[in-house]
Amino acid sequence: MPKLKLSKNALQILEKRYLKKNKEGKVIEKPEDLFKRVASNIALADAKYLLTEEINALNENNEMEYYDLANTKQFQNLLKKNNKANSKVQKTEKEFYNLMTNCDFLPNSPTLFNAGRSLQQLAACFVLPVEDNLDSIFKALHYAAKISKSGSGTGFNFSRLRPKNDMIKSVTGFSSGPLSFMKIFDAVTEQIKLGGLRRGAHMGILRIDHPDIEEFITIKARKKVLENFNISVALTDKFMEAVNKNRNYHIINPRTEAKVKDENAGKIFELICEIAWKTGDPGIIFIDRINKDNPTPKLGMLESTDSCGEQPLLPYEASNLGSINLSNMAKNGKIEFNKLKNTVHKAIHFLDNVIDMCHYPTPETREIVHANRKVGLGVMGFAEMLIKLNIPYNSEKAVKTAERIMAFIRKEADNASIELAAERGVFPNWEDSIYDKNSKSFSGKNLKLRNATRITLAPTGSISIIANTSFGIEPLFALSFARVLEDGTELINVDKHFKEALEKKKLYDKDFMKYIAKKGSIQNMESIPESIRKVFVVSYDITPEYHIKIQAAFQKNVDNAVSKTVTLPEFATVEDVKNTYLLAYKLGCKGISIYRFGSRDDQVLFLKTAKDEQINLTNWLRHLR
Repeated sequence: MPKLKLSKNALQILEKRYLKKNKEGKVIEKPEDLFKRVASNIALADAKYLLTEEINALNENNEMEYYDLANTKQFQNLLKKNNKANSKVQKTEKEFYNLMTNCDFLPNSPTLFNAGRSLQQLAACFVLPVEDNLDSIFKALHYAAKISKSGSGTGFNFSRLRPKNDMIKSVTGFSSGPLSFMKIFDAVTEQIKLGGLRRGAHMGILRIDHPDIEEFITIKARKKVLENFNISVALTDKFMEAVNKNRNYHIINPRTEAKVKDENAGKIFELICEIAWKTGDPGIIFIDRINKDNPTPKLGMLESTDSCGEQPLLPYEASNLGSINLSNMAKNGKIEFNKLKNTVHKAIHFLDNVIDMCHYPTPETREIVHANRKVGLGVMGFAEMLIKLNIPYNSEKAVKTAERIMAFIRKEADNASIELAAERGVFPNWEDSIYDKNSKSFSGKNLKLRNATRITLAPTGSISIIANTSFGIEPLFALSFARVLEDGTELINVDKHFKEALEKKKLYDKDFMKYIAKKGSIQNMESIPESIRKVFVVSYDITPEYHIKIQAAFQKNVDNAVSKTVTLPEFATVEDVKNTYLLAYKLGCKGISIYRFGSRDDQVLFLKTAKDEQINLTNWLRHLR
């Protein structure tokens, strides 16, 4: 295998988190071996559809899951004897290996961690139901612990839990409310986190009409509370209408479904904006808009998302994600659409195979995942692609480019799923889905699909570092910034394209990079040509309007949701946050989160101001955990 060209940051994160280690903690796997391990494991799913009768005979009593069966000597002998199947698996393995080693596409972290290893849990996104009784609450906690151990995130909607001080008839007592149980979930996750590998964060959601909503909104304004949770408020269309018309809305007790009181929508919305301005939490999701795109409404409502907000799921459902590196799809100032098409088709094939090779930690999850076969293909490197196309991120041309490229990816992802359905069958819950013309839920597109959803735009925190590209659809964070290593060493990192542009103009200088790292932005540096300043904008150079416009442009062609953080300058006001949220609703986003610079203390990456004051970046990357 040829040696991979990986950046120092990529090698560092692979060695720290992904590569196999022995009992002494020594790395015993090369990056090439990791990608070979993953490609080989995921390609084995192809045999399931070419050797169906033989595999059924081998697994006569259905005693083994396919991913376990594929590791047996009997299966390997069966595969070797069938030239067609063996050739197909080897061809697919090579395609998947090249996809990953070229960094054209990378799957979510649990697939890289666990494929071909004993755990074999490959999905990134889970949602667990929390009903209003102790059995359900602690069942969810037990399952969440197992999921967290595998490096994945879990979403919960706590809105069914009775409010604080509500009656409990069985013990003649009073409820402690959903926040108390969230703290228990948080504490358990904290203990699991101590194991070493990256552990998934949780998403905690509460409906805007829950009696404990004000306590929920303000909970993370306290220090050291729910540190393993992102939290979001589920806003309804009725609530947003009440905000726009300055009206009251109903607060409902979920236990009795009775109105508790009327509350002023503007007051609560203002509270959300104020606390988000202070802390970056809570985010918001537009729950009714999410359910308008529910592909299987007969099965129930989408009630929560994964830990980063981009993947709405049914109770117990899970999904695996992967992202295409858009930076690799641009060359000589143009988008290579043929390469992008081929990459999309191979990526959808990869993600569908992951479903068959995944060991889901709960039987309920396995059942619903195999029935809906949801996958989430997304993108990373959008900001880098724009730089290669010489397009400023904060421009109408960038907005049109986002919409154009996502429409193309959506079309080809649908085509790829249709092709797989012709070979392997539609997802079992296809009948009565929005794609079945005979269904009451029919959406107007009669598509025989293998996967109930195909597109999700994830934050791509770790895999973007491996691919050495920009995060998800985010703008560049900085052109030059300081990175502090665990031993306290401070390194200056310079964006590779920015460095190249300066070198062409003979302007690159290490001391100059340190100066830029202090300033952050180059927009007021007249010593740098305007042509460079125009294209090399960073997150806080961009107005909230263009952050939202870019997100909305992508959302138009995404059947799940979009992970995006709107970065606000330190001097932004609560009114700026409010206007950002209202614009997100107006332009059709399914959720939104903001980060105002300087609003949190914890950090790993930072800029330095001219006064050498550290400015926190970690919460800007709150969705990248």
